[in-house]
Amino acid sequence: MLRPLRLATQTMLLQVAVIAVVTGSGFLLVTALLRTELERQFQDRALGIATAVAARPGLGDAVRGGRPDPSDDIQRDAESVRVATGALFVVIFDRDGIRHSHPNPALIGGRVSTDPSGPLRGERVSSIDRGTLGESARGKVPIYDSAGAIVGGVSIGIDARDIGRRLGDLLPVAGLFAGLALAGGAVGAALLAARLKRRTLGLEPAELADLLRDQVAVLEGIGEGVLAVDTAGRVSVCNAEAARILDGTPGRIADLPPEARAFLTDDATVVGALRVVGDKVVRVTRRPVRRGDHDLGTVLTMRDRTDLDGLSRELEATRALTDALRAQAHEYTNRLHTLAGMLHLGHADDARSYLTELAGESIGGGQLSDAYLDGLLTAKAAVASEAGITLRLGEATWVPGRLTAPLDAVTVVGNLVDNAIQAAAAGTRRPAWVEVSLLAAGTDLHVYVADSGPGLPIENAADIFRLGFTTNGDNSRPHGFGLSLARQTARHHGGHVTLRDAGGATAGAIFVAVLPGVLRPEPGFAWQSAE
Repeated sequence: MLRPLRLATQTMLLQVAVIAVVTGSGFLLVTALLRTELERQFQDRALGIATAVAARPGLGDAVRGGRPDPSDDIQRDAESVRVATGALFVVIFDRDGIRHSHPNPALIGGRVSTDPSGPLRGERVSSIDRGTLGESARGKVPIYDSAGAIVGGVSIGIDARDIGRRLGDLLPVAGLFAGLALAGGAVGAALLAARLKRRTLGLEPAELADLLRDQVAVLEGIGEGVLAVDTAGRVSVCNAEAARILDGTPGRIADLPPEARAFLTDDATVVGALRVVGDKVVRVTRRPVRRGDHDLGTVLTMRDRTDLDGLSRELEATRALTDALRAQAHEYTNRLHTLAGMLHLGHADDARSYLTELAGESIGGGQLSDAYLDGLLTAKAAVASEAGITLRLGEATWVPGRLTAPLDAVTVVGNLVDNAIQAAAAGTRRPAWVEVSLLAAGTDLHVYVADSGPGLPIENAADIFRLGFTTNGDNSRPHGFGLSLARQTARHHGGHVTLRDAGGATAGAIFVAVLPGVLRPEPGFAWQSAE
């Protein structure tokens, strides 16, 4: 079984065939045009000779008054012209079409073999005709006597074989040109086929199609976004996952979101860095692509970690509540020991009063109707107390509604409070404190957290919300996620977390958060604006 020809070979053969057909057609066309042009030239030459003969002085009067005679001057002059010009024949005829000259003297006195009516009407006629001497290019003109009357005509014939011989002289040149054109085309086709083979890496169309399908399957099946950008800033590859993460398929770097654009304009290699793109947390790897000393562009791989971010928020909230419960368990152990001592000593009334006081103890103090917020802050107060820090509610705190998104609200408030407790513990001001103010404005929750810590350096103010940034030098556990998670959670609800004050002489940093739509009003309560 014969193997099919490779694409490069098919391309070369097809081009050679096309070039051969075009060259052959051109050669035939040139041949036809040359023959037509030569016939026209030979006819014009015959007309020129006939005109010169007809203009000889006295020829018209001799034709009008003479009789056809092979030995007269008309025949001798005609033969001298024929010999001098190389014509096939020089025939002079009268008004009756009777020959007065002819290369064959035996035909003198006979009627001409072709129609003489054109010259006898005063017309100049040229044509390719066949007569007694064979095919020839003919030119016929009238002969006038001294009175100006038409008395006959002159017919000059040039052998048609001379046309063929002249054509044979010219065609080898045209054939040589056609052969060179065909050879040049074949060489060009071979070079193009070789270039095509190099550009396709020697792969056939079916192999290229399979490779493309495999590439698409890999790009769409790996579960990561892949974005490739060339050195001109054009996006050459963008799979479906990358388009989903970027909220669209970009055509150039300028079409990318600002966060993604920053990855590509940075010259450094980024491997596994967590970044925020829009409302998504993305793990990004950026690698420049080079071949030798040539920069070919950049490849960016992105894995959506938003779901993991949600799990980490739940984990942080659970860890915060666990730490708070542990601190509360420690506090209540002490209180139970106190209660047991009172009962052992018989101070039942004091024990009853102490129990009543403990039952109503809450950091919310009636300012917080939501059990999640009240429980979180009460637990955080216990954690802060262990570190020697006082956690207090601001006087403006007033949240009469219940949370509709308790996990997100606990994530934002808990992270801000945790950061404030760490800052207060790291500060030198004593007594150390953290103040939290929560205020409802319609269904929106406004959060203000201040601490007595050292504040934030001005040069770090722009980086505090960047994922992984921290001013904590302790490397025993990961840092730099709290503020980024808090801001990301707030943005999920259309809100924000901002740094109101980096810190001063009397207090540390102040953070403000707004969580729209996370509160459900209590029935019959008239909401007041936070302004």
